Amino acid sequence: MGSDAPLTATAEEEHRFGRRHNLVLLGVAALVVAIDQLTKWWALEVLDDQSIDLVWTLRLHLVHNSGAAFGLAQDWDTVIALVALLFVIVVAWASWGGRRLSLPPVLLGMVLGGAIGNLADRAVRAGDGFLGGAVVDFIDLQWWPVFNAADSAIVVAGIALVLIAPRYGKPQASDEPGGPNELDDS
Repeated sequence: MGSDAPLTATAEEEHRFGRRHNLVLLGVAALVVAIDQLTKWWALEVLDDQSIDLVWTLRLHLVHNSGAAFGLAQDWDTVIALVALLFVIVVAWASWGGRRLSLPPVLLGMVLGGAIGNLADRAVRAGDGFLGGAVVDFIDLQWWPVFNAADSAIVVAGIALVLIAPRYGKPQASDEPGGPNELDDS
């Protein structure tokens, strides 16, 4: 059969599912990047010379973070940026390279969008060397390191992925005779 052969019903379903999975992943990632960059722009405009107290210990306070999440590993900014870039590449390759990640696309999109949002800061903010710019953080609980919307998306999705990972890690029985999960009678 040539490449012009029609797709079987199962292959067509799989194709639609993969396309829908990628669209959701990409849409959520784009939404997270947009929210992250808009809130960082606002923070740079408004919080440059002031902090805003909201409730209890929550305040908006501008910080430029050249380290990892929560200000850790300040001298590792390029390594951290390269790891984030590698993550973005792996998710894109796995999603669009014909492989389907079986994890929920909303959660993957949140992590991907957060990584891209912080990478954008490292790429465009003043700093030393390749991806050496500082990430804009401004949500300050005063008892936890200062963070931003991208960090929030990554942490919330990461926790959710850890909680649901056991459900996604179980092998599913194959519906096709001779499939990979069928017992071998030989």
